[in-house]
Amino acid sequence: MADGEAVERAGRAAHIRSFVLRQGRLSNAQQRYHQQMMARIGVAYRAAAVDLDLLFGRRAARILEIGFGMGETSAAIAAAHPENDYLGVEVHTPGVGSLCKLVAEMGLSNLRIVQHDAVEVLRDMLPPASLDGAHIFFPDPWPKTRHHKRRLLQPAFVELLASRLRAGGYIHCATDWEEYAQQMLAVLSADRLLENTAAAFAPRPAHRQPTRFEQRGLRLGHGVWDLLFRRRQDSLQAEDHRQDQLA
Repeated sequence: MADGEAVERAGRAAHIRSFVLRQGRLSNAQQRYHQQMMARIGVAYRAAAVDLDLLFGRRAARILEIGFGMGETSAAIAAAHPENDYLGVEVHTPGVGSLCKLVAEMGLSNLRIVQHDAVEVLRDMLPPASLDGAHIFFPDPWPKTRHHKRRLLQPAFVELLASRLRAGGYIHCATDWEEYAQQMLAVLSADRLLENTAAAFAPRPAHRQPTRFEQRGLRLGHGVWDLLFRRRQDSLQAEDHRQDQLA
């Protein structure tokens, strides 16, 4: 089977969701901004490739963020890098409403939001080699052993995500759970399309500003582990060559 077909089959297989939808408290402001802003910056999920140039109204570097929480880091990064376009994916309505509020207050024009399962967004909406980067900051560690299967960073997911990167595109992950950090490192290192930019864990890149939660953890002596991988520069040519051989 061709490599690209294997990736698509893995992506279309029934996947274990890495999240549980909870009835979190939605403030009046979050609800109001969610209603107002998602009509402007929201992208409805559909099982068809999205035209990112049309979506953002220009051609620029495209960065995906999966699970942006309450959106403070997403908004700060988008404000600091107006030359890039950012697509945030989150399932929880309070977080989406919070980021909508920040986008409105900060006047950001380079950020769009999909409120949907990230695996299905990657699989169905984002074409291969369409992204310049992907951010996954502090995903749920699912610490109990019996729940490890729910962790987002699994081989099939990483393979799908790597296929959506352009050559040289990066994946930046961060976690404050050491055991999960080790698993992330192993899974990312095993993917044939990716290479580590560091010997193991990377220094925190300047674009990832520490959150209040992270700063509190650091004061208490908690660790934070960043991983920065890139899609190999020769990976697209190698994949094309394999496809030609299999044709």
